[in-house]
Amino acid sequence: MTERDVRLVFTKYDGSLHWHQTVRYLGEDEHGVWLGAPAGSTAQRGSEPPVTFEAPSVQLVPVGQWWTAVFNDPPRWAEVYCDIATPARWISPAEVTMVDLDLDVVRLRPDGRVHIEDEDEFAEHQVRYGYPGDLISQAEQAAAALVAAISARVEPFGTVSEAWLDKVR
Repeated sequence: MTERDVRLVFTKYDGSLHWHQTVRYLGEDEHGVWLGAPAGSTAQRGSEPPVTFEAPSVQLVPVGQWWTAVFNDPPRWAEVYCDIATPARWISPAEVTMVDLDLDVVRLRPDGRVHIEDEDEFAEHQVRYGYPGDLISQAEQAAAALVAAISARVEPFGTVSEAWLDKVR
């Protein structure tokens, strides 16, 4: 399939709009669908003012997984940033959506340290939004599996993202 614009939309569990942006469809491989954002791209959280990113990035939307991953070029502080989210739903070839479940797994630059962020927000939103037990379990399992895979640089967290980044550099 040829390059096209894709609306990438994260919502919160109550359906409210969270982060959203328009990116370019780059292609697919055994890891999922790759979407690209060149330097100067913007993203917006809800109705807040857009944020401009100085470095290019690619977003991996895997099939049936409880996460998505962003691979950033320097000088971004996070080399890999994974959102724990419900499995992606493609509304059309031009729009994909998922529910952000607060937890994030990040590989930092420059030391490569991997950690989980926003555990406090995850705990708070379990109460606020009434997350069901199976959703909590899926999110926690996905975060733990990602920490292991990203730390070990198991693909797609090794070098495979470089070829996709080349398409938006």
